[in-house]
Amino acid sequence: MRGLCYTSPMKKISLWIGLCVFMLMVVIALFRAVPLQSINPLDDDRPTAVSVVRIYYDDLAQVKILNSFDLFEYNNRLEKYLLAAVDEAEVQMLQTLGFRVEIDARQTEALIPTIDPKLEQDGGIPGYACYRTVEETFATAVDIVAAHPTLASWSDIGDSWDKIMPGGEPGYDLMVLKLTNQAIPGPKPVIFIMTGLHAREYAPPELSTRFAELLAANYGINADITWLLDYHEIHLLLQANPDGRKYAETGLYWRKNTNQNYCSPTSNNRGADLNRNFEFQWGCCNGSSPNECDGTYRGPVAVSDPEVQSIQAYERSIFPDQREDDFDAAAPDTAMGVFLDVHSFGQEILWPWGWGNPVAPNGIQLQTLGRKLAYFNNYAPFQAVGLYPTDGTSDDFAYGDLGVAAFNFEIGTTFFQDCVTFENQILPDNLEAFLYAAKTARMPYLQPAGPDVATLTLSHLIVAAGTPVDLTAQVDDTRFNHSEGEEPTQLVSAAEYFVDVPFWDSDNNPVAVPMDALDGAFNGKVETAVATIDTSEWTVGKHTIFVRGQDSDGNWGVVTAVFLEIEEPIEPPQEMIFLPIQALSGE
Repeated sequence: MRGLCYTSPMKKISLWIGLCVFMLMVVIALFRAVPLQSINPLDDDRPTAVSVVRIYYDDLAQVKILNSFDLFEYNNRLEKYLLAAVDEAEVQMLQTLGFRVEIDARQTEALIPTIDPKLEQDGGIPGYACYRTVEETFATAVDIVAAHPTLASWSDIGDSWDKIMPGGEPGYDLMVLKLTNQAIPGPKPVIFIMTGLHAREYAPPELSTRFAELLAANYGINADITWLLDYHEIHLLLQANPDGRKYAETGLYWRKNTNQNYCSPTSNNRGADLNRNFEFQWGCCNGSSPNECDGTYRGPVAVSDPEVQSIQAYERSIFPDQREDDFDAAAPDTAMGVFLDVHSFGQEILWPWGWGNPVAPNGIQLQTLGRKLAYFNNYAPFQAVGLYPTDGTSDDFAYGDLGVAAFNFEIGTTFFQDCVTFENQILPDNLEAFLYAAKTARMPYLQPAGPDVATLTLSHLIVAAGTPVDLTAQVDDTRFNHSEGEEPTQLVSAAEYFVDVPFWDSDNNPVAVPMDALDGAFNGKVETAVATIDTSEWTVGKHTIFVRGQDSDGNWGVVTAVFLEIEEPIEPPQEMIFLPIQALSGE
């Protein structure tokens, strides 16, 4: 358990600053005579009116004293404000502390979704038919396994809090959907995507469920998806907090798990914030709350709650430990594995550290991959602490404990995201980001720096053996999101393709075939590479063409693939022999 007692240089502040922070926390405790009331959109008689407010600040040092608030995963970094759901007493408290507070009418309205009581829908969360319930999500996973038994498996990795508590709610198993071609042996690089850790965030579990459906349905049809499932493992924890999710599905504004030992057994403010309960840097840095009724309550000790216990154990079972215990040690450049924890909202991609300002040992490489992922969904990419300090989080654990390239996606613009926005924007943009993340799982600290094969085409998709086929690839070294800083880009220096055996499959003797620049020289950041493929020795059937590009710094990018099929040869027609009539008659 490394990282629990680490004290960063930033925390060695002068005594008078520490006393000031202490006094501010005393003020907060005095004002917090009554816990923040739960927001129940279905209850118009709730005792305390709750609004979403903008809390403006000048620097992150001010934000540290707000760790007891239910701060949203959102930040307008230019105007420097945070959103929080607060009651009238808390507004007064914030003003007393010197914060400028403004009600955000749009976000306040979004807290109480308008659901037509006459609305009829066949399934999904009431008023949000595009989002499957916990049971419907599990049923979909079971259906995927039944339809694709050699590609998918459905495994129980632990229990929810309700499941292990006798005499309470039934609770749930924590289930992981694993996708890989089981006929091809490992070990294989792993990407682990977790969704639903915060119960009220409707969109993330549906996004990962749609991702699973996309992969299963397109195996053998889409070349990229096919090689990903052949050579990688994709693990999906679709509902990481199923107990809390069931409350959120009724319209309750529920964030935490349902642990009745915290706050009170019947309070809607009970439970632990599971994304503050991971052991790495737990409770270290004013990034969580010790108050049981707060939205960011971190639990009494690290890994106190069964959901986090199961998740940590599972991660350690699928990822090797690739980072030394020395806090400042980097994972090797060749480290494998990607971890994504998907939340809403804010349209951001975040990476460690979240507990403090120091750049993580692999911080530059994490930044490169983060900016590449943000190219696809156009989200703001930055180190997690730039949002606000958080400690005991899932991504800091995955990277800090195991050296895995770890990211937090903040998708969409609200917790109860409307279906139109989800279907038309969030889904297509983030499916692309997920696919790219899966591609990088073999070398996440190296490949994102290299150029992408943005488009890949063949002059023919089905040919007879011996037919030459023209291969064309657009190789692009510029596909980064630069909204939070410029990512270095280089000239494209080379491109190559492999037939059937990718470059990493050294047991089967991969052969690299160089491609040429269409304009005669590789001397731009975006180049068109071409080659003519000789199929004269090819066997009948479907073949995979793997293509990758290299930049002038020597960085190879991820592989993009396309299928080329050799058809059965057509038998020439038999030559007809005409005999004289006498021969036919026997004369």
